Amino acid sequence: MNLVERAVRRVDTYQQQHAAAGFVFGVMKKFGDDRAGSLAALITYYAFLALFPLLLLVVTILGFALEHSPELRHRIVHSALVDFPIIGNQLARNVHSLRASGLGLVISLLGLAWGSLGFTQAGQHAMAQVWNVPGVHRPGFFPRLARGASVIAVLGLGSIATTALSGVGVFAVAGAFVPVVTLVASFACDVLISLAAFRLLTPRRIQMRQLVPGAVLLGVAWSVLLLGGGYLVSQRLRQASEVYGLFAIVLGLLFWLYLAAQVSLYAAELNVVLTRRLYPRSIVQPPLTDADRRVLRELAQQEERRPEQRVHVTFVDDFADGAPETDAAPPPSSTPAREVHDERLRHDRARARPTRPSAGSNVHG
Repeated sequence: MNLVERAVRRVDTYQQQHAAAGFVFGVMKKFGDDRAGSLAALITYYAFLALFPLLLLVVTILGFALEHSPELRHRIVHSALVDFPIIGNQLARNVHSLRASGLGLVISLLGLAWGSLGFTQAGQHAMAQVWNVPGVHRPGFFPRLARGASVIAVLGLGSIATTALSGVGVFAVAGAFVPVVTLVASFACDVLISLAAFRLLTPRRIQMRQLVPGAVLLGVAWSVLLLGGGYLVSQRLRQASEVYGLFAIVLGLLFWLYLAAQVSLYAAELNVVLTRRLYPRSIVQPPLTDADRRVLRELAQQEERRPEQRVHVTFVDDFADGAPETDAAPPPSSTPAREVHDERLRHDRARARPTRPSAGSNVHG
């Protein structure tokens, strides 16, 4: 054992013996096992496609509704658009170039339908993967569409509520308690939105109480991300935009969306690890911990696609101990593990091989 491996095993032993460190590493390990980084990238792609048609739709509808009141339209558009991260200030400053038109309304509706449908489908797929729900228990196409529409409605109402709270902070009588009350109310609103989104995106076999810890974490993280997006615009991208123009704004928006998607999936993974107690996990294998075995079993069993299909997971090294963790019947414990494995393979191949009649038999019988 070299020096590096010895150091890693020492760290591994420490995190397995301390609950807090083991839990944090368990969440990170589960995130990697589920390939959640790729799921976050897919969510980011569709969120980016849905965001600009949504902004165009908001401005177009306001243009139709407030066509004869330019001043009121200007105030409402500014108060609504500035809440969008990274690009809100840029859109608000250039809103005078947008006009209400039928073509813009049609394009915004089609683009929003396409992007939001992909966003909600990607979100539901990500939550099912995070919870390792077998394919046979996942909702069908039309239930997913209904859930997707509900998610869009929740996010829209949440945006309206957040904008209203911002307006209260602006137009209320000056006082030291008003910003504090507004901040607390915004935080509570973010938590409720996160909980509702988790409930709609997650398969119904997962109970509501199991989603609460991650929703609280996501509500806090969302507030921090909004503040961070405002700082990024005011301190960094404002200077960079003078050199790189729209390129810096688009990259900043993509990075912000991807970070938000990753934080959301980490919050979901926290729910899974906490509910199923999937910690401590091992850094170096062998040996595997009990949590490692449960995660590997669930990753394999989530591939069940049909009601008549069953996936059985066997850990061969358990046979030598005489206490295998498997859904199938265990072989005799006196047989070495490798011989048991090879004997099973020979038995399965013999059963699958077609039988041939002998040369002297009467095949017509």
